[in-house]
Amino acid sequence: MEPSPLEPVDESWESALIVVAHPDDVEFGAAAAVARWTDQGKTVVYCMVTSGEAGIDGMTPPEAREVRIAEEIASARIVGVEQVEFLGMPDGTVEYGLPLRRAIAEVIRKHRPDIVITNNFRESWGGTFPNQSDHIAVGRAAIDAVRDAGNRWVFAEQLVDGLEPWGDVRQVWAASSPDAAHGVDTTDTFDRGVESLKAHQAYIDGLGGGWANFDPVEFLEGVSRPAGTRLGVTYGTSFEVFSMRFGE
Repeated sequence: MEPSPLEPVDESWESALIVVAHPDDVEFGAAAAVARWTDQGKTVVYCMVTSGEAGIDGMTPPEAREVRIAEEIASARIVGVEQVEFLGMPDGTVEYGLPLRRAIAEVIRKHRPDIVITNNFRESWGGTFPNQSDHIAVGRAAIDAVRDAGNRWVFAEQLVDGLEPWGDVRQVWAASSPDAAHGVDTTDTFDRGVESLKAHQAYIDGLGGGWANFDPVEFLEGVSRPAGTRLGVTYGTSFEVFSMRFGE
């Protein structure tokens, strides 16, 4: 059966906070969309829950942490993002729960975005290929943290030194979800998305195994062309959209 067309996302917003588990999570799917939005003059901030320190088998976690932080900052700049925050939670063992919700809620209250974007947090990427537990925990927590951030009586200890509740996040978008029904045209910014992924060279080189011949262009074409086809364009990024306002 032919996949259903994707509905274009609502781009009538000014600021977005992207909350993902690892450095490289944005670049493996949504960086070209970020480039589109920063070109439109929108503000996008990245929040990495971990520093990706468990992601390179040939490096110790302290070594990998420094390398991956530097690669993420450089990668973000390629697509116009100047602010990248790292929460420092343990890579590979992120757990859904109050500490994670609390940390994300604080970042939301600090940056006061219109939209929060995370990665796919469904059990799989579609079919039988399973998702990672870090992705699942962070995506679920991001949705709950949006509600938390707007409630003065949840994590009230954060509300000092001018920090206030923020309940104006309109939607949460999960990139590359198998349940995506929305998308955005990334044809004009696809190449910058590729360059953003290439900036994670130490991570890519350290993957090994079946990733030995990994080609960023081939990979991103493989995920962007199907989304583009569903939008009626060459390349696209798909999103599952969750409304955070009752009745919308």
